[in-house]
Amino acid sequence: MRESQSSIQPFLRDRLTWLAYIMLAYIGFTQSMLGPLMPFLRSELGLNYTLGGFLPATLAIGLILSGLIGDRIAHRWSRGVVFWSGAVGLAISAALLGLSRDFELALVAVLGMGLGSSLTQVMIQALLVDQHGDHRAIALTEANVAASFSATLTPLVIGSLQNAGVSWRLVPVLVIFFLLLLARSFRHQLVPDSIAAQLDTIEGKGNLPLSFWLYWIVLFLIVAAEMSLAVWATDFLTNVAGLPRTKAALAFGVFPAAMLIGRFAGSRLAHRLSSPKLLIASLWVTLLGFLIFWLTRVSALNVLGLFIAGLGVANSYPLTLSIAVGLAANQTNKASARVSLSVGTALLTAPLLMGWLADHLSLRYAYGIVIIFVIAAFAIIMNNRWPSESS
Repeated sequence: MRESQSSIQPFLRDRLTWLAYIMLAYIGFTQSMLGPLMPFLRSELGLNYTLGGFLPATLAIGLILSGLIGDRIAHRWSRGVVFWSGAVGLAISAALLGLSRDFELALVAVLGMGLGSSLTQVMIQALLVDQHGDHRAIALTEANVAASFSATLTPLVIGSLQNAGVSWRLVPVLVIFFLLLLARSFRHQLVPDSIAAQLDTIEGKGNLPLSFWLYWIVLFLIVAAEMSLAVWATDFLTNVAGLPRTKAALAFGVFPAAMLIGRFAGSRLAHRLSSPKLLIASLWVTLLGFLIFWLTRVSALNVLGLFIAGLGVANSYPLTLSIAVGLAANQTNKASARVSLSVGTALLTAPLLMGWLADHLSLRYAYGIVIIFVIAAFAIIMNNRWPSESS
């Protein structure tokens, strides 16, 4: 009955949906600060590459922690409390990073950024799934368009401030100001609890279905493939494709640009295609683009392949998220939290695995693991489409 009703009712963006979108944009901007700030942090804190690598790893640990405890905190203190507390914690942690003068304090700040941002994101994902039901794929892809767009602004803002003679350490002031403006604009908006909480049941007592855990693995594989491209593609363009370092860094910009374009297109296509079909198409595009990027010997084709791979991988996360959380029935907080656990684990392990393989083989051969990630995701999806064909 619900499916037939949702197929008739149009997708509506109410005030709560806009709050979720804008909050995810705030998270996307703030969470992506670490990459552009890495050269400044390494220089000012005297970090080598190994110590610098602990910062993104610590961010991933924050995501893993939220995946383990996010649903329990929401049940104890309500979804609204976690939603806003995580956002405030993210702003405070960003400010702490701006004040840090030693490595240990920077680690604490980054851990807080990972935990705070992920706790709020867990609530956003669960909220959009509950709010939009069978239209959840549209909501989640649109939300990730907002996150991608804001993430592309982060290096532009930091670079512009530096060029204007303003220290990067003042960037958190913008973050705090934006959150205060957001809180004031939506101060009367209620963030409803999950269906399970409204029915006075405890999500943690129920086991998530096997089909959810299969898509949990798919999510891990997809994020692992995305991070392998995001972290090591510039080195590949330099050391394998033969581009000068500066040109390789500029060429890598096609990847986040493709992610933004792909997510915008995906949000439109989600109105017409089911999540499993759109996910399979996204993986085919990812595979095609990656093969061009990986196997060709012409730098222009390497860059083109990276762009096509970005178009494909762009929607893999929100679509898999839509399917996975949709399989969890009334356990949306718990499912969304476990999704964060999958993402954090992929963020923590995939770049390290790629680096280890590159050291022992070569970067070209190491990139072959991306093929394994994508094909394994294909295999699981093709054998488990039936629970979610209507998603």
